[in-house]
Amino acid sequence: MVREPLTEDQIERGRALGALLREARADRTTVDVARCAGISVETLRKIEGGRVPTPAFFTVAAVAATLGLSLDTLLARIDPEPVPAPVPLRGIAV
Repeated sequence: MVREPLTEDQIERGRALGALLREARADRTTVDVARCAGISVETLRKIEGGRVPTPAFFTVAAVAATLGLSLDTLLARIDPEPVPAPVPLRGIAV
């Protein structure tokens, strides 16, 4: 399976996410945050450095929870464009 190249927007969002997480980490060490989030230090360093522009959702969720950030806050800071609400399918309870 060939992976599609990332767009400039995706790359920029990855950099913005990394910067935001690095800022939120403040004076905590990468070792401490990675351990608490259940990920490797190298993975956290790559995300913070923007070298992993599309990290796995659960990885981001674990790091955000460790840093006391909500996913809503992350989304608002990374992609300030409002995301349209999903339209319920007719006849299907959501």
